[in-house]
Amino acid sequence: MKILVIHTAFIGDIVLSTPLLKRIKEVYPEAKITYVTTPIGATILRNNPNVTEIIEYDKRGSHSGVKGLLALGRRLRYENFNMVLTPHRYLRSSILAWLTRSPKRVGYDIASGSCLFTDKISYDKSKHEVDKLLSFIGEVPSNSREKYPIELYPNKKDIDAVDKIWNENNFNNQEIIAVAPGSKWFTKKWPLEYFNEVIDLLVENGKKVIVIGGKDELYLNVNIQQGVLDLRGKTTLLELAEVLKRVEVVLTNDSSPIHIASAFKKTSILAIFGPTVKEFGFFPWSKSSEVLEIENLSCRPCAIHGGDKCPKGHFKCMLDIKPKQVYEKILQILKRV
Repeated sequence: MKILVIHTAFIGDIVLSTPLLKRIKEVYPEAKITYVTTPIGATILRNNPNVTEIIEYDKRGSHSGVKGLLALGRRLRYENFNMVLTPHRYLRSSILAWLTRSPKRVGYDIASGSCLFTDKISYDKSKHEVDKLLSFIGEVPSNSREKYPIELYPNKKDIDAVDKIWNENNFNNQEIIAVAPGSKWFTKKWPLEYFNEVIDLLVENGKKVIVIGGKDELYLNVNIQQGVLDLRGKTTLLELAEVLKRVEVVLTNDSSPIHIASAFKKTSILAIFGPTVKEFGFFPWSKSSEVLEIENLSCRPCAIHGGDKCPKGHFKCMLDIKPKQVYEKILQILKRV
């Protein structure tokens, strides 16, 4: 049995697909699973024992345009996959699935190019994204959060790199809070001055803070001071996973650190949702998590991915979540840890 998964979305989406991989292996234990994803998606999937092969689809580089799509399609067709699962809902992925000529091509009924699938899965907006993905392989069990956790696999090199960080900063036996102030979308970002105020309060209380994010978030003027370690752009994704495994709390916007941290039961997640809502299905999969949001605000949600500015001009969904409230919530969580 040869099964192909095509998913070339954001990092968080790829992380959320790891329970599906476990489910495939459970139903088809002898299957060889190939996963087509972006180069950055490939980095977070490395070492996953459920994946036989990862193929990088560099759709903005070496595989760009129609020529690149057709070339990858020819390669995949040669593999003779028995089944192709396509959680990504965009036309390019649907075409790529069709190019494999697999006899069973499964995708969402609302996907662009869904006519190219042989089997369509209902996209149930009321379900968490993980449960949506699990529905690709039959009925979803009621205990899916316990049975199908998010799984990430830092290797020895990743662990050694984080050991070095911990030893150099005397982090052992310390209460550490990871802060992720970035997001691709402006309206998903809790105000930076609010993050800085929380960081100041944590440091004053003797807590250690690690600021996380990618190189593209270095422009954010975070208040780096004694007691604060800036790891933005300094770790691989699996090293970041190992970092989040070791901290007590992750304070984050509605972005990929939510899903990476959800792989670790001992890590508590405090997620701030503004323009988006839990009902979109991308709230933390981990039970050790809370979402802070302004409820009963008539303009929420305004967009599934947020946007470049508040459509109403007041940005109440974020501005009304105050730093002191977030700080006190972190202290409450630490008391329970």
